Amino acid sequence: MMEDKMKWKTLKSEYLIQRPWLTARRDTVELPNGVVNDEYYVLEYPTWINVIALTTDGNMVMIRQYRHGIDQTCFEIVAGVCEKGEDPEAAARRELLEETGYAGGEWHELMAVSGNTSTTNNITHCFVATGVEKVGSQHLDRTEDIEVHVMTKDEVMQLLVNDEIKQSLMAAPLWKYFYQLNIR
Repeated sequence: MMEDKMKWKTLKSEYLIQRPWLTARRDTVELPNGVVNDEYYVLEYPTWINVIALTTDGNMVMIRQYRHGIDQTCFEIVAGVCEKGEDPEAAARRELLEETGYAGGEWHELMAVSGNTSTTNNITHCFVATGVEKVGSQHLDRTEDIEVHVMTKDEVMQLLVNDEIKQSLMAAPLWKYFYQLNIR
């Protein structure tokens, strides 16, 4: 393995806030060229997951919910947080069932991405689940208000083409899924 000569050295770390959904720290770092940056901010998050779920008849399970950060109601794929010690695929299966009532099928990890490699410390594991079926009802957290929509692949592609899927961590795996679908 090649030595990472570009890696920064952390000289000091200080937590500025530690809340259930927001942890921010200020690091003092030294770059390989000797320059010291006294204020480098990192947002810490748990591992995230998302799921491109396809029903037994090949339609896609999508959700729609309000996103306060951009003040819009958006179409999305199922997503969520890995609980401490939880395997990403297990978290993805749990979130799909809780948010939509769908479960089962064949699962594989499509990709792992970062929302912002410069200021966040977590990875999002993106899964494809084919052959899922409706097995129950939603079991939402008290702060969730989610509509389930089963859409054709063409309808989801139009959402992407028309910039109607705003969350980049969801658009990226969808684009990759459709790309791979068309080259096979």
